[in-house]
Amino acid sequence: MVISVKTLFRKPCEFVAGAATEDRLPKPILPEVAFVGRSNVGKSSLVNAILRRKALARVSKTPGCTQQINFFQLAEDLMIVDLPGYGYAKASAREVEGWGQLIILYLTGRPNLKRVMLLIDARRGIKDADIQIMTILDEAAVSYQIVLTKRDKITANDEAALRVDIENLQVKHTALHPEILVTSTVKMQGLDEVRSLLASFV
Repeated sequence: MVISVKTLFRKPCEFVAGAATEDRLPKPILPEVAFVGRSNVGKSSLVNAILRRKALARVSKTPGCTQQINFFQLAEDLMIVDLPGYGYAKASAREVEGWGQLIILYLTGRPNLKRVMLLIDARRGIKDADIQIMTILDEAAVSYQIVLTKRDKITANDEAALRVDIENLQVKHTALHPEILVTSTVKMQGLDEVRSLLASFV
């Protein structure tokens, strides 16, 4: 049975697990879509907006606030996964290294992971840390897709230039999905497109 986007996102969604170590990861039963990106890129804000919740995923102005892999179950249909940010965190070097190892372990070894949503702050563009994650996903043959966040903070010309930069990267990154999603949680832009994509994995 095909579930409509509207029906799917009216279903209950709740936090089911937070994993700071490999043994805390829940069993891979439902299809999963993971959200990953640099610290403060807006992962938790986007997850909340997509799921129409105000505070399901914790939002903070402090980089590195998400310090574990958080799993949110959408009814009996889909698992949304909010990963710790990379690139900067207000924590010890040992903690940051541990998060990085767990992120890579999850991204490259999760059999039910359908798509990785790689969030890029539209104001900042793609940085070296993003390229590193992209290369890891390419080598593991894990499908990923770029989602621009904070679109309300840039001009149309800025967006066009960023799109060209991303399109130029597609030649080198074999697991990168060609469609670029553009979002703003302030303007509620692009959320329906993300929801439609998530629904396609149910």
